[in-house]
Amino acid sequence: MSKKFYITTPIYYVNDKPHIGHAYTTIAADVLARYYRQKNYRVYFVTGTDEHGAKVAQSANAAGMEPKAFCDQNSALFKETFKALNISNDYFIRTTDERHRVGVVKFLSKLHSNGDIYEGTYEGLYCVGCERFIKEKELVDGLCPDHKKAPEKVSERNYFFKLSKYLPAVRKLIEDGTIKILPHGREKEVLGLFKQDLEDFSVSRENVQWGIPLPFDEKQKTYVWVDALLNYITAIGYGDNDAFFEAWWPADVHVMARDILKFHCVYWPALLLAAGLPVPKVVYLHGFFTLDGKKMSKTLGNVIDPNDLVKKFGIDATRYLLLTQFPFGQDGDIKESLFAEKYNADLANNLGNLVSRVLNMIEKYCGGTVPKDVVSPIPLAHVGDYIELLQFDRALKELWEAVMKANQIIDEAEPWKLAKDPGKREQLETVLSQLAALLLEFAAAIEPFMPETADIIIGSLNEARITKGDPLFKRV
Repeated sequence: MSKKFYITTPIYYVNDKPHIGHAYTTIAADVLARYYRQKNYRVYFVTGTDEHGAKVAQSANAAGMEPKAFCDQNSALFKETFKALNISNDYFIRTTDERHRVGVVKFLSKLHSNGDIYEGTYEGLYCVGCERFIKEKELVDGLCPDHKKAPEKVSERNYFFKLSKYLPAVRKLIEDGTIKILPHGREKEVLGLFKQDLEDFSVSRENVQWGIPLPFDEKQKTYVWVDALLNYITAIGYGDNDAFFEAWWPADVHVMARDILKFHCVYWPALLLAAGLPVPKVVYLHGFFTLDGKKMSKTLGNVIDPNDLVKKFGIDATRYLLLTQFPFGQDGDIKESLFAEKYNADLANNLGNLVSRVLNMIEKYCGGTVPKDVVSPIPLAHVGDYIELLQFDRALKELWEAVMKANQIIDEAEPWKLAKDPGKREQLETVLSQLAALLLEFAAAIEPFMPETADIIIGSLNEARITKGDPLFKRV
């Protein structure tokens, strides 16, 4: 039986429309999913939407809608956007799904019966924007550092999870590499949390109406973060399909931005240990990005809808532009102002021109048939290794270096001159055959990033009679 690969994105809050931050994480996960499918792994790729909590209820109320109708509307926008970006997820989970509720009830009932959930009172600060309890020392000038708003002072009866009981075990799993925190450097950040005052955390809210009722106290709603984390197991059958769940869990990679590091690297493994379940193998925490040097915000009006990029540049070009801005995993700046310039240079001129030249010369000088079965003169030795390390920029850099070398081969060999000399026929056929082999190898390697482009290149070279066809990328 082939190996399995279970990959997830975070589930995205439905209180807003999809933007390029959502697209960035999801495209990265899609590249991994497509790559492992290419390697004949059994792949299951999950993304979805996080639909409960006070913030969603407030946003629905502001829109004059019932929470479920509001969630239906905005969740559909994420599905449409991911379809527009050619995301190949196997499942789209919504936390308002009945099967998710069943899994949450089963999980919390187990923890409660084990004695890992107890009743208590929470008194302190709560940021509705973050949907989390926040400590005084985290505030900046009395405000939440992320949402620039003063948190609410709350005092309410809650149920708490015995986090402290599981912290030593979670720490050991990280230190011995059972849970890998990537990229390198993030593990140190996570281990630093264990030196802080990590307290037992709430698994419920008393005064929130929009959420999943606790199975052992229906007056309380499941705390939205606990509800959301459980999507990774309910999406694969925890609660309604034991065989499917056991076939896929644990997750091979959770991909997300590092702002949700504590929940995924500390709280999530602790909850799983309490339920007697295996922990995820890898948590990959990519960095934050600015947009043309500025933080992305609705106030500045610089929030980019990925659908607008697709309309302007096309699906594959949008995927390429987002993943080549800076190394995945690091903080960086997305230079939207230079998108058109990069598109024209890398895609229309370099790649598009190469494909056009090679197809044109095979049609013109070889009757539309690749004359020889040869190997590529430029082996793409490390692309797969880079993808497995989520070093997408390095994989794409190697691919584009091959494109530039191929254009250089054409300029140096000058096939149009060889074609005029009958004595150079053998040399002409060798050069064009090598270029065709290079394009086929390039197409296979680029498929996880740019699936439509790969299909067009492979299809063009496998036709009974090769013709130049339309430009691969039209200049913008």
